[in-house]
Amino acid sequence: MSLELLAAGAFLASTLAVWFWYAHKAQRLSRQIEEATKRASESDRQRDSIQEELFRRLYEQRELDRQKMQFQAQLSEYEKYASLAQLALGAAHEINNPLLGILSHLELELKNCEDPADRIEVEQCIAGAKRISSTLRGLLNYARPSPPLLSKINLARLVVDTIGFLENQPILRGKVLENQVPADLPSVRADANQLSQVLMNLLLNAAEATPAGGRITVSAAKLSLVESIEIRVSDTGSGIPAEVLPHVFEPFFTTKLGRGTGLGLSISCAYMRSHGGDMRVDSVVGRGTTVTLTLPLRTEELTEQEREDSQIVV
Repeated sequence: MSLELLAAGAFLASTLAVWFWYAHKAQRLSRQIEEATKRASESDRQRDSIQEELFRRLYEQRELDRQKMQFQAQLSEYEKYASLAQLALGAAHEINNPLLGILSHLELELKNCEDPADRIEVEQCIAGAKRISSTLRGLLNYARPSPPLLSKINLARLVVDTIGFLENQPILRGKVLENQVPADLPSVRADANQLSQVLMNLLLNAAEATPAGGRITVSAAKLSLVESIEIRVSDTGSGIPAEVLPHVFEPFFTTKLGRGTGLGLSISCAYMRSHGGDMRVDSVVGRGTTVTLTLPLRTEELTEQEREDSQIVV
């Protein structure tokens, strides 16, 4: 019996030893598995972080490429306009002086002309010379716009005065001209003459595009998210085709064949940008056009001279 007990004890001891050995090995494997899991998790986290960083850099690179292309396009546009401005200045000075002499001579000829047929011919020449002179003035205004003379302006009064100046023009007969500018708009600091010219140009363009019985509306509102005011000139006219719309601010671009110089909107846009503002055109063929002017609200203190000028609207 003692041998059997010894054998059983030896077997039990060996079994326990094997069990402890396997338990120890299992614990070690468990720790290894846990460490491997942690390393895998860390590796996954690092991989996700690297992917996010890669995607972010790719997005930034695409954004930089887009901005680069945009800046290059703007630079090309500015270079084109700068070259055009230099050409315009040179051409205007070279042409204007001889043109004045020709115009003076034609006016003398008209005074001494008695034959009706000859008078018609001379009047046509005078009209052509004045058209050239008007184009030259437009070139000079576009190439070398005068800096704005800022004063405090009541927009509601400016719009009323501008509409009052234009409402009896033949081009507006049979068309409804509405003023929806609220009287309580904040005052803006702007050049009254330039802003009035912009509004007149937009109203005349709208009148030309609007048939009899159509409606032209001037409205304005203070923007809620930014310190700016929007002025909108809308019409129910023929509208502008989508392929033409991107070119409306280009100098000498016009759809008025035989009429106009194509400088009106270019000069108006230059005036708005010189004020720190902007101009936008939205149009649908057959439904009309809306031109939106954006002017910043300037809060700087007015000088004494500007306080005096604030009484002058147009």
